[in-house]
Amino acid sequence: MDLISTLPGSALEGFFPKGWDLGKIEKLAAVSGKDLASSKPWWNKGFSLIPCPSVADFDTLMGHEIAMEIRKAREARRELALILPVGPMGMYRWTVYFLKEWDVPCDHVHGFNMDEWSDREGRTLPGNHPGAFQNAMQTAFYGPLAHLTVPLSQRHFATTEKLPTYPEHIGEIKAKGGRLVTVFGIGRVCHIAFWEPQFAGEYSNENEWKAATHRLGAKLHPLTIEQNAITSFKSRTTLVPAFANTIGPGLFLQSDGIIGGADGTLGRGMQWQGLSLRMTLLHEPTPWIPSSFMPTMPGRLFHLAELAEPLDPECN
Repeated sequence: MDLISTLPGSALEGFFPKGWDLGKIEKLAAVSGKDLASSKPWWNKGFSLIPCPSVADFDTLMGHEIAMEIRKAREARRELALILPVGPMGMYRWTVYFLKEWDVPCDHVHGFNMDEWSDREGRTLPGNHPGAFQNAMQTAFYGPLAHLTVPLSQRHFATTEKLPTYPEHIGEIKAKGGRLVTVFGIGRVCHIAFWEPQFAGEYSNENEWKAATHRLGAKLHPLTIEQNAITSFKSRTTLVPAFANTIGPGLFLQSDGIIGGADGTLGRGMQWQGLSLRMTLLHEPTPWIPSSFMPTMPGRLFHLAELAEPLDPECN
């Protein structure tokens, strides 16, 4: 007896994205350890997994990776466009630390926040609101960099006015020889940014889906709402907006490199991200699982080692 056998007639019937094969996903869930890390035919040769024994290691290593991208771009005298998440967040402290230690200015960096909470029309929270991603980035990254920070004119946030300009700005940077790197986390429903899996059903083919650069007022999946209630709102579901502005595959699939992070453990053996990590790594790329495209690009995905352990039931 499990979810699949009891789904018909239940409150969850029709809840999951239509393109999800739950039987296949269950088989992926059974994979762990070395089998999880073994390369798949669709993985980019430059893609690799970096297991981290603790959250402290995860934050430090991922922060170092971002800082190295910034440092190497400066040494090469090229501009760097960074698509940046608010989740995970702990790595920004270390990015700041390394850049300050190396005395690396960031006036060659262009930051593009990948998403922001909104209403159905795409209107966002004020930038200084405690729940706004713009405020989070100022507090965790731009502010602490002090005199080394990214210039104000090169900080882009996913507002109604600014998000539609991302493709043009990023295109100009790449046309001048600049590099685009997407930093990301993996959602509970395998979204990248807030590009949800159910959006796949709105496109006639994969190429059309891949061309979509952004969306204002994107309708979020219920699991995304609850994930954020747990990870960002201390279980207070009533504070989580039901819509968001987000970049799409037309931007993140242009990446010259990726830096991913999966740190979704909750303590006492509980976690929320083990299945999402497996779907990302083991499922063939499909618009119904947006994160499944990330291993097709060069870069590193940092994850807590605990997430690779067997996903066996345990009553906590």
